[in-house]
Amino acid sequence: GSFTGLRIGLAYAKGMYLSLGIPIIGIPTLDILAKAQPPGDYQLAAVIEAGRQRFAVGWYEYSEDQWQRTGEIENYPLEELVAEITVPTRVCGELDKDARKRLSRKYKNVILAPPSASVRRPGVLAELAWARYKNKDLDDPDQLAPYYLHHGDPIPG
Repeated sequence: GSFTGLRIGLAYAKGMYLSLGIPIIGIPTLDILAKAQPPGDYQLAAVIEAGRQRFAVGWYEYSEDQWQRTGEIENYPLEELVAEITVPTRVCGELDKDARKRLSRKYKNVILAPPSASVRRPGVLAELAWARYKNKDLDDPDQLAPYYLHHGDPIPG
């Protein structure tokens, strides 16, 4: 949902932790998108719109039977994202018609995930959280916060 909705949901989860002792686990949205992708011998870019004509991007590689993020989440205007893709890369996530068209021009390197594989699914979120819970990989509520991805001026359209 919206960033405000995310902050409200996080505040609610922290309240449940403090009042009832329920463990808290934060799962990045891009990890949900990546988890839903089939295995492959290519790079994966999971993307969501970050506002101001920019995209939040997580880069992943497939190892140990799952997609693993290879660095921090980055923030690009579409043209910079296109320029970053220099090797075969599956791209999944929130892309409008124009973004899909511009990315598909790099036909040798861009493998566009179909829209049905590019939505956040609650079941995938639950699987990721359950795996962490079983491994006792819980978050410290004092350290858990939304990512602030907005920076820079809007990119001229």
